[in-house]
Amino acid sequence: MDRTHFDRLRRGNQRRVRHHLISRIDAEEFYQLLDGVVIDDAEVFNDKLREWEDYYNYRPHGGLGGQTPYERLKQKTQA
Repeated sequence: MDRTHFDRLRRGNQRRVRHHLISRIDAEEFYQLLDGVVIDDAEVFNDKLREWEDYYNYRPHGGLGGQTPYERLKQKTQA
């Protein structure tokens, strides 16, 4: 395996690990919002999920230079 191929595999793996970590953290934050309450009603669960998505998408993120995901999306689509 040449060095270039190895570097591409390593970068791809870093992205997968980062995605897995972010997904896990997002899930933890969502379930903290539920405060241990088990919701067996899909409509209520979906309402809570939308509430969390609004919270997530409209708060500043360090990885986006302090922008919210909404602000970043708006910036990218207007450029």
